[in-house]
Amino acid sequence: MGRITARKRVTRITLGESSADTTVSRREDLLAVEEPLEIRVGGTSLSITMRTPGHDFDLAAGFLISEGIVAHAGEIAAIRYCAGVTETGENTFNVLDVTLANGVAAPDPSLERNFYMTSSCGLCGKASIDAVRTASHHPVAHDPLVIDAKLLASFPDRLRAGQDVFDKTGGLHAAALFDGRTGEMLVLREDVGRHNAVDKVIGWAHGEGMLPLSGMVLQVSGRASFELVQKASMAGIPMLAAVSAPSSLAIDLAQESGMTVVGFMRGRTMVVYAGEQRVAVPHLVEAAR
Repeated sequence: MGRITARKRVTRITLGESSADTTVSRREDLLAVEEPLEIRVGGTSLSITMRTPGHDFDLAAGFLISEGIVAHAGEIAAIRYCAGVTETGENTFNVLDVTLANGVAAPDPSLERNFYMTSSCGLCGKASIDAVRTASHHPVAHDPLVIDAKLLASFPDRLRAGQDVFDKTGGLHAAALFDGRTGEMLVLREDVGRHNAVDKVIGWAHGEGMLPLSGMVLQVSGRASFELVQKASMAGIPMLAAVSAPSSLAIDLAQESGMTVVGFMRGRTMVVYAGEQRVAVPHLVEAAR
């Protein structure tokens, strides 16, 4: 299974009503791999993120889009693995270097995140909230997307059905890109970091020449945080849908940018926190408040 999963010896304890009913068993279990990835641009280190190995080039491209360093196809000339070898000389594939196309400005030093992010936070190291309110090259306020609520409600189950590594480990977030017009799932990515999964989706779309992602829905397996709204905005995605809750700052940013955010998507229910005009409900009967 490569470096996506790893086997570890574990002890499983099942408590019974009495000590005689308690069982202890020892076996191997599968865990999701978490390793550092250093992203360099033109040989200069920009960031280190903890991620699940796989689709690293997409992750790097998506990260650069999220930071406003690139915005269109062709602005990345090449991505390659470099350095990062073990004592025996094997490449760890944990360091990669991005070469920007001619005429694309190098990252502003103020974007440096002290070169470290955890897998749980895509904003760690930023000096202030103001520093991440990056102006998007792809505004979404006037995106004409309107999606039927029943179609939208089907996305979480389809996302979950595609989480192959989660089924083995129970330890990964997921993000998927859906066409809001047809309901087709275009790509799904898993990672220990929710922001990494989103970057991998955006990076894939960049490689396919699809930016800006107008008319698309970004479905995520967890909560809708500020960082995910920011990343969706930078890629021109008009709707972010989440299984869990959004944060207040995420909704503030969504309202400022004209994005739709839907949370608590559970079965046949959902809560629209911003941009409700994009969610169509046939024969709407609004309950009394």
